[in-house]
Amino acid sequence: MPKSNNITATPTIAAPGLVGLSGCASTPAIQSESSSSYQQVDAEAAKKMMDEEEDYVILDARTQAECDQGHIPSSILMPRDTVADAAEGALPNKDQPILVYCRSGNRSKQASQTLADLGYTNVVEFGGINSWPYDVER
Repeated sequence: MPKSNNITATPTIAAPGLVGLSGCASTPAIQSESSSSYQQVDAEAAKKMMDEEEDYVILDARTQAECDQGHIPSSILMPRDTVADAAEGALPNKDQPILVYCRSGNRSKQASQTLADLGYTNVVEFGGINSWPYDVER
């Protein structure tokens, strides 16, 4: 007589917003709707914003030594590791457009997220000066 495999199907009810999520990430896969975020654009879109917008800040998230080798005109230097402490004093308007760059794009992403976490609402990360084809002051 064949052995019977009793398999019972148990319906799974997914919580709203969790459908389709799986994996073993070490960081949470779900961000709440109140999560802080920033916008990412390429160099061309950032340059267009600089040409068309007014009252924006260009933030250089590199070190002083890197900045001394060349920087985007009118940018202010705020090394990534100082953003959490220096931003609110140097950038009092949390709704002002802030365009953030570094050397390759890694530190600018970190600085942009820090700004967003501090409540800045108009943060735009555009990568690194390595891929900036426009004017650089030396």
